[in-house]
Amino acid sequence: MGDSAYTPPSHILEGISDSLAHKTIPGAPHTIYAELWHITFWQQITIDWVCGIETPCPEHASLGFPSQEDINNESWPQLRARFFDTNQEAGAVASDITRLDQLVRCPSPAGQPPRTMSVREQLESLAAHNAYHFGRIVLLRQLNGSWPPASGGFTW
Repeated sequence: MGDSAYTPPSHILEGISDSLAHKTIPGAPHTIYAELWHITFWQQITIDWVCGIETPCPEHASLGFPSQEDINNESWPQLRARFFDTNQEAGAVASDITRLDQLVRCPSPAGQPPRTMSVREQLESLAAHNAYHFGRIVLLRQLNGSWPPASGGFTW
């Protein structure tokens, strides 16, 4: 959630209008909205898992992206707020160093046994996942001519 080797999420999401969030680009599989929804979806599942809630793993990767109903039910500002709320929750879990080596069960897709990971491993996986998808959001912004944001962002 902070500034490190890349632009922080608050800057990456800055100044994105509703129309830009939902704009499709030929050849791109998802919109900015869909990418952030996906990040937030997995962020919540990670929080559930590290808190002992065995939220099921989706049966198919496509279920980790929003349906039209999901898009209709959550505005772009609401999605951004939900992302930042769950990001703060993940940060709070990471700050509790006494829990980082605790083992948690992580449900797998149907037909595969659940995995056991430490809270630290789950948070590291979440960080890598978020970085990957935020990179995609930056690329979508670049392709739309809306990068860098006013607060700055790497352009190289």
